[in-house]
Amino acid sequence: MRRIQRCLAIALFCACPLATLADDRPLTTIAALDLPSYMGTWYEIARYPNRFQKQCAGFTRADYSLMPDGQVRVINRCRLQSGETEIAIGTARQLGGARSPKFEVSFAPAWISLIPAVWGDYWVIDFDEQHRLVAVSEPRREYLWILSRTPQVERQSYEALLERLSRKGFDLGKLMVTRQK
Repeated sequence: MRRIQRCLAIALFCACPLATLADDRPLTTIAALDLPSYMGTWYEIARYPNRFQKQCAGFTRADYSLMPDGQVRVINRCRLQSGETEIAIGTARQLGGARSPKFEVSFAPAWISLIPAVWGDYWVIDFDEQHRLVAVSEPRREYLWILSRTPQVERQSYEALLERLSRKGFDLGKLMVTRQK
């Protein structure tokens, strides 16, 4: 009996690192981001399901604009099942230098923004060559958004992005395509 238990323990020990390999690799971002050209409207094409968007039925977009203090105004919109539009207004601040693709974003009231827990990571991890399709996530890969400058994307560009995300360790089976019509 002890031998069986020992064999099971060894098998589990050996199997676990292989099962979590993709999640343990550090997440890489794009090399640099031209912040002014990133501003504007981005349409959500797909995302990992998350608690703060579960009421969204589709037609989701984000509008980014630079504020005088260098931070970014974030206005997220989505359509609810009722047909109404829900709007969330937040602030993003760039981490690192002026070309850093790493941000923190918060949708909490300004008076509570001193508390680190209200800020979430927003990392630009992929940007296609035409700067029309982008993937955003955070270090643990719990969240993922695919955004586009247009509500629909070319299938070839989307599939190429999915392939790159797969190589970065993302579970594409978790992606939920955003309703656009």
